[in-house]
Amino acid sequence: MNVYPVILCGGSGTRLWPMSRGGYPKQYLKLAGDRTLVQQTALRLASAPDVGAPIVITNQNQRFLVADQLHSAGVTPSAIVLEPAGRNTAPAVAAAALLLAERDPDALMHVLPSDHIIADNVVFVRLTERAAEIAQSGRLVTFGIEPTMPHTGYGYIRGAEVLPSHADAYAVGAFIEKPDFETATRFLDEGGYYWNSGMFMMKVSTYLEELGRFEPEVLKHVKMSVTTARRDDDFIRLNAEAFEASPSISIDYAVMEQTDRAVVIAAAGLGWSDIGSWSSLADTCDKDERGNTVVGDVMTDDVERSYIRAEHRMVAAIGVQDLVVVETADAVLVAHRDETERVKKIVERLNASGRHESVTHRRVVRPWGMYESIDQGERFQVKRIIVNPGSSLSLQMHHHRAEHWIVVRGTALVLNDGQEQLLTENQSTYIPLGAKHRLQNPGKIPLELIEVQSGSYLNEDDIVRFEDNYGRDVAAM
Repeated sequence: MNVYPVILCGGSGTRLWPMSRGGYPKQYLKLAGDRTLVQQTALRLASAPDVGAPIVITNQNQRFLVADQLHSAGVTPSAIVLEPAGRNTAPAVAAAALLLAERDPDALMHVLPSDHIIADNVVFVRLTERAAEIAQSGRLVTFGIEPTMPHTGYGYIRGAEVLPSHADAYAVGAFIEKPDFETATRFLDEGGYYWNSGMFMMKVSTYLEELGRFEPEVLKHVKMSVTTARRDDDFIRLNAEAFEASPSISIDYAVMEQTDRAVVIAAAGLGWSDIGSWSSLADTCDKDERGNTVVGDVMTDDVERSYIRAEHRMVAAIGVQDLVVVETADAVLVAHRDETERVKKIVERLNASGRHESVTHRRVVRPWGMYESIDQGERFQVKRIIVNPGSSLSLQMHHHRAEHWIVVRGTALVLNDGQEQLLTENQSTYIPLGAKHRLQNPGKIPLELIEVQSGSYLNEDDIVRFEDNYGRDVAAM
């Protein structure tokens, strides 16, 4: 009985802005512990017996983030599958199931969101083993979290009759959409209701059979996208035309709410949270004697029941209660703890006005390394760039800006209008507007340089690529 984790890793996590952003969502952040949420998810079953390498489902823009973070955690996935467009969870899980079916149609897949916190891993492994036993018999198992409060932000599952020989597992009586407060309170009073965690255990063949029963169009199009996928050493790129033709639907709507084979297992003692807001993250954190959680360089005086996080500079708070304060290099959030769900409205306004703070941080990760904006004004911008050993940027040019590069650390191999130049510390070069150029690190240590851009337009979309090592779109030479 082999279990394969299927890690869903394409969300945006806007409710944890300003740390979680469209280009760097919460699953890639160290919000609880020394590892990021996706690393914690990938390692969660590493010690369990009969567990195979995970399949990760993500999108084109996040592929190198996933690959780099899994590599840093020592996890080698069996596949990183790239969705050409978001189609919700049913098509994503179908793609993983079809890939697993190529090697073992009776394999079990453990579907896991990549952005949850689970405090007790021992309990999680034990529940996984029990769920695997049930799923082996052809059941579709979902993990229900015992509610601790009348939460209106979760869907609920009502358990029906107890399964024979499984005292903590129930046939699913009903799935209930996010209720109002009065309904959620009634669910707690009556008992037998669980929060829908979005985690599932199921046999590959069972899921594909039920998906074909209830949503044959999803199965048809996803099967075509897998059959015609482009596969290389690093990624499986689903066929865009076929995948985008699939209906967009969740696994709950597509299968779990329609099948008569659904089972909910009471996942007690996990210490689970989907950290859907800053207040829910604060609830999971250790607190001092005044109910505060502070992260980073924070000083407080007469502060109570607050979550204060400093990522870039010192934050001081005096005489306040029940606040969430989150500081980053280019944005600061201040909110009452009871109002953090409204952060998404700020993100919507940022998107509507074209502000970059909803999408990128000042520090931006790239497959070759990273860059960080240092200063910006009219017709100029200054960046700090780090290129990993052996990596290179694309061969590119700009229509609207020139660049000056100063090497701070390491060695740079520069191609500038057909001429190669090797630069070391404290040396510099000038890239004229319109020149085809490439930056490469031929050394054994990271290359660090300062880039000064000047011109009439300095946004990142002024890049024409001619050659690229990372599968990004290139122009004709």
